[in-house]
Amino acid sequence: MKIYFLAAAFLLSSFSFASEGDWGRTGHRATGEVAEQHLTKKAKQKVREILDGQNLAFVSTYADDIKSDPAYRKHNPWHYVNLEPGETQYTAEKANPDGDLIYAINKSIEVLKDKNASREDKAFFLKMLVHFVGDLHQPLHAGRGEDKGGNDIQVRWFGQGSNLHRVWDSGMINDFQMSYTELAHNSDELTKEEIRRIQQGSVLDWMYESKALANKVYDSAEVGEKLGYEYMYKWFPVVHDQLQKGGLRLAKILNGIFA
Repeated sequence: MKIYFLAAAFLLSSFSFASEGDWGRTGHRATGEVAEQHLTKKAKQKVREILDGQNLAFVSTYADDIKSDPAYRKHNPWHYVNLEPGETQYTAEKANPDGDLIYAINKSIEVLKDKNASREDKAFFLKMLVHFVGDLHQPLHAGRGEDKGGNDIQVRWFGQGSNLHRVWDSGMINDFQMSYTELAHNSDELTKEEIRRIQQGSVLDWMYESKALANKVYDSAEVGEKLGYEYMYKWFPVVHDQLQKGGLRLAKILNGIFA
């Protein structure tokens, strides 16, 4: 049974609306922490070896951190994936030629599996993979290109100017006021069969799942709408579930790579 402590979380006196991108730092770290709990012994050892002792939560924000460096600007399109209006199937031929979220995850896996890849490259792409699997489970990173995944949909969040994308990236998570470890360790208790069911499928399957959820998110708010307690009550459990799913699926990928 989920325990959300919503009453305590809603007693807020101040809000932070800095543009953090993706799940924000807390969300990405929560996903990394969930994954860490479900790594095999061998995978955990390899991860620590590649990352010089750092864990998945620690490196989970790396792909956002490097955005400030022009040398890494080419990776910016890798944080999201959009289908054209009316398209229901992803095809590499119609994908962003500069890369997208599907390309980014597959590229990261490819490098990590490559026995000839340098340790430096493996470390870089492992950090990127942790982040991008998190991004995949933020539904508006599989949103609509015309509104930049909800960034152009302006709303009021507890009386402050915001947009739908930011509300889902960091607004709800920040205003819930739990640390990433608290979020990770208060996730649903799942049976082995439930975990296997969540981990089933491919990266594309998970993208389509996020895309379907994104369509519901788009219907959840109107431009200019005042969002607050009621929206948190309805949608934060979904955010929490997505953080857990991302962690479980990241663990599946890493356990497979380092089997």
